[in-house]
Amino acid sequence: MAHGFRAGRLKAIDRYLADRYVLAERLPGTLLLVVRGGELALLSVQGHADVAQGRRLHADSIFRIYSMTKPLTSVALMMLYEEGAFALDDPVEKFIPEWRGLQVFAAGTAKTGWITTPPVRPMQVIDLLRHTSGLTYGFQLRSNVDAAYRQKRIGEIESSGTLADMIAALAGMPLEFSPGEAWNYSVATDVCGFLVGKLSGMPFETFLESRILRPLGMADTGFFVKPGSTSRLATCYQPRKGGGIEVQDQAETSPFLAPPSFISGGGGLVSTAADYLAFVEALRTGRHDLLGRRTFAQMTANHLPGGVDLPALSRSLFSEATYSGVGFGLGFATTVDWVKTGLPGNNGDWFWGGAASTFFWCDPAEELSVIFMTQLIPSSTWPVRRELRQLIYAALA
Repeated sequence: MAHGFRAGRLKAIDRYLADRYVLAERLPGTLLLVVRGGELALLSVQGHADVAQGRRLHADSIFRIYSMTKPLTSVALMMLYEEGAFALDDPVEKFIPEWRGLQVFAAGTAKTGWITTPPVRPMQVIDLLRHTSGLTYGFQLRSNVDAAYRQKRIGEIESSGTLADMIAALAGMPLEFSPGEAWNYSVATDVCGFLVGKLSGMPFETFLESRILRPLGMADTGFFVKPGSTSRLATCYQPRKGGGIEVQDQAETSPFLAPPSFISGGGGLVSTAADYLAFVEALRTGRHDLLGRRTFAQMTANHLPGGVDLPALSRSLFSEATYSGVGFGLGFATTVDWVKTGLPGNNGDWFWGGAASTFFWCDPAEELSVIFMTQLIPSSTWPVRRELRQLIYAALA
């Protein structure tokens, strides 16, 4: 027994990932880190960074983490909150004047013109952090507003525009709903990144580097792969019709090899498992003094209006979490009723994932941090996140 785990059951997870996912050609490769009480309990590295080239995955491989960028951006904004730069109930238009008077969708399209109604109240900063802003993502494929986002490429990581361009484009869009009345996964965290830049007086990426990445030693994390490290970027895949996988973004030609014009706080980072573990463990333990203890407790509490879980408020067709028993804090999902989730765990754990099937969670009650890295879009393809929760908790002594 090591670190409170049954060693045989931990070792079986290695074989499970290999047999069920890598050898079955469902995932190109997998990297799993399990840490308990700050000590490494399991490092499992399986399969390939590039299948066709036979390039093996390694512990220091670099991954597109997409929406696992969101917790970093949210922490950056809350660091400024601790410095008194804003209040959670401040209207967003206080900092983005061109958003003054945003209206709520009632009917119409971008082509024919919008029919709108006034919101019950203006959008607040807390709405951006908890996804109750009324903003959306084009890939939701649910409404005419979603379609308008796609048409204007709002929030798309490979956009040729800038973060400021996105803010300007959103000024001409109606909201999906009145802020605070529903939950919808959205570009709101990109707006949080914009606020970090505006409130700090430095580019968002500079703030992230100087205040979080460098202090935590996250040398491989950034909005593009650093020169000299490009050979460590894994190729990203998607399911192939008829079975198996095919290339979605080839490592050698990936847009992540060059500095982007659009700095996406919602999904633009690349990272390694070790780097992301450093971030999660810093938050779990309070080391490095990123945030005050009570501020972080505030972030990981459920902030959904009325204290409900996501099914009661969600309009999303997609997010990086299953819903039942799950609430949402200020940048993280959090378990509010672990029995209702249908999974083992504890109330108060916090987590999120990325579009390429990456995932992390932290269970403070068990002193447990888990990082899972792979590269397959979309993340809804396989239930590997749920399975890992089952397997890892089952291995606890």
